[in-house]
Amino acid sequence: MLDRTNFFIKEHVGVLKLSDTYDIIDPETQRNLGVAQEKLSFLVHALRLVIDKRMLPTKVEISEQVNGPALLTIKRGVTLLRSRIDILDQSGQVIGYFKSKLFSLGGGFYVYDTRDQLIAEVKGDWKGWNFKFLDAKGNEKGTVSKKWAGIGKELFTTADNYMISIAEDFKANSGLLLAAGLAIDIVYKER
Repeated sequence: MLDRTNFFIKEHVGVLKLSDTYDIIDPETQRNLGVAQEKLSFLVHALRLVIDKRMLPTKVEISEQVNGPALLTIKRGVTLLRSRIDILDQSGQVIGYFKSKLFSLGGGFYVYDTRDQLIAEVKGDWKGWNFKFLDAKGNEKGTVSKKWAGIGKELFTTADNYMISIAEDFKANSGLLLAAGLAIDIVYKER
């Protein structure tokens, strides 16, 4: 699943949901490639009833099937001003991390490898619907675009759909960029 360059992310709709689930779909065949599920402790679930969930820790596991072994894990600790989001591989080793920007009109963050080297930037437009993956030299290497889900879903839920596209020459980082696409929703869009 992580060797692809295009993903369609569809967030599940739920009434009073305290954790998020996302389907990862092949946009060409509409075949389900995997799932990303938020895995939270009972305490974090309870705190979400009274504290903004963007401030609380979260963990999202990306796997090929529901409750299957995680291919990637997205972890964020308690956040006040800037988020740091660690990305872990199947064995639990950090393969990179994101740092949210302190001041950004449309949102975005920096993508770092395990040696703390900046490898990409995720930069949002003024309305926060379209994001670009820029490599360390500023060249565009992919995009994340929010897709209109219909008036009912847009007005009454926080469930969003995203299209993630990655340049063929940046395919080696597709796991990190898939995680970045999900992190956009986790860090900036969820309430």
